[in-house]
Amino acid sequence: MTFDSEWAELVSAAKDQQSAGMRLNQAKAGPGGSGANHDLVVHQDDLGAVGHEAFELHGELHKKADIAGAGIDKSGAGSTAQAAREFSARQLTMGDELFTTLEVWGTQVKTVLQMCAHISNHLDYSKKAHAKDDAEIAASLRHRNGSAVSASEISKYVK
Repeated sequence: MTFDSEWAELVSAAKDQQSAGMRLNQAKAGPGGSGANHDLVVHQDDLGAVGHEAFELHGELHKKADIAGAGIDKSGAGSTAQAAREFSARQLTMGDELFTTLEVWGTQVKTVLQMCAHISNHLDYSKKAHAKDDAEIAASLRHRNGSAVSASEISKYVK
């Protein structure tokens, strides 16, 4: 049998197995065997631990990664900026490069600090927002009398 004929046979068999209706995939059954528990599960302890680590990382990084503020003089320039200024004053290109390094480092540290703050501040919000979304979806899939909307009625919204 040639590849083309075998391929045509496989395509034909696949088309025969497909139905014209809509098919919804399901999550595999959980340990209980029912497969009915599809909710997002996040435990408060997990969120608290991750948020705490992000908060601590933010504090330590803020203290230890500030090379621009280390050894500040009366004019407010840190020791790295002072060295860069001194190199530039002596016509060494290393001064400009050191200023560039200082700017890039500062930008990257600020980005990481913002990411840590974002993680720390928004984990609780995310859990509450998902719970609210789930409640709104569940309410929208019920009739006024509280009965569930049928699958055929839901399929009207996807067409």
